[in-house]
Amino acid sequence: MTVVPALVSLESVAKHYVRADTAEPVVAVDDVSLEVLEGEVLSIIGYSGAGKSTLVRLINALELPSAGRITVAGRELTALPERELRAARRSIGMIFQQFNLFRSRTVAGNVAYPLRVAGVPKQERDRRVAELLDFVGLGDRAKAFPEQLSGGQKQRVGIARALATNPPLLLADEATSALDPETTTEVLSLLRRVNRELGVTIVVITHEMDAVRQIADRVAVMEQGRVVEIGDVYDVFSAPKTDAAQRFVRTALHDRPSAETLSRLRVHHPGRLVTVQITDEQGLQARIDRAFASTGVSAELVYGGVGEIRERRIGSLTYELGGPPDSVQRAVEALRADGITTDDEEEVAA
Repeated sequence: MTVVPALVSLESVAKHYVRADTAEPVVAVDDVSLEVLEGEVLSIIGYSGAGKSTLVRLINALELPSAGRITVAGRELTALPERELRAARRSIGMIFQQFNLFRSRTVAGNVAYPLRVAGVPKQERDRRVAELLDFVGLGDRAKAFPEQLSGGQKQRVGIARALATNPPLLLADEATSALDPETTTEVLSLLRRVNRELGVTIVVITHEMDAVRQIADRVAVMEQGRVVEIGDVYDVFSAPKTDAAQRFVRTALHDRPSAETLSRLRVHHPGRLVTVQITDEQGLQARIDRAFASTGVSAELVYGGVGEIRERRIGSLTYELGGPPDSVQRAVEALRADGITTDDEEEVAA
């Protein structure tokens, strides 16, 4: 088994500060240890105030931690003097929610800016800019100014600029939050190309679980400054272990009835409502049908949704089970005995 090395390593990292307006001490990041593996896309998710944006500023050394060690591409950022930190930051690309483009510069001028700062000769600079604009699909917009572009085009410029100096690491801080759903999908597809075709490791900071579903290899869930869960994105979606992860997964999959929806369903479906988890196991539907048939219950599908994450099936289906109560109970027990994850909505509501 090939061991993939870590490009980024955080060891017991913390960030404390005092609010200027209230003098109240704040723990923004609390004892975080994690690794970002070479070539992966890691999404860091959390609700507002979870500490994820502070964490990304620590990774690119725009802020220094109060405690702990941060290593990027073999260099311990927390041990570097300011002059070397500036050089280290150039090996980390950054894209932002509000694009942060220079309004007075053309598209080409924005992409060329980090190359100018790095002292790249003009001929090489022009070649690199043209190459990157072609890659992001804006080769014909080189002379346009930012106000002439759509939001998606501005973010494409931001991605091209972030890649200008060939960084091994790209940080995307809420990069799709200002975009509509269709444009978000296009930008995420572009980031996936950056990862797959250019080999760039990407850390995506987001509160949008749909973004995680579309692009991530692994996901880390933050709450109150701590990483409370981390794992393969499919594993976290299919079996979230923490309350925070469970809340995020529900917002992304839309496959389970809310309390309000359950109340409406019960008006027309008085039988026992049972939700069955759907995974990519072979023959799963046949096993579900067999459990119902073997116990003589009727099973009407009343709610649910099934989608894909990284080409693997995931979701849930809610059935109304009809028949004698003991038969319905045997059907539920047969599902669980066969290793099929089943939630009784009556128990959940209680």
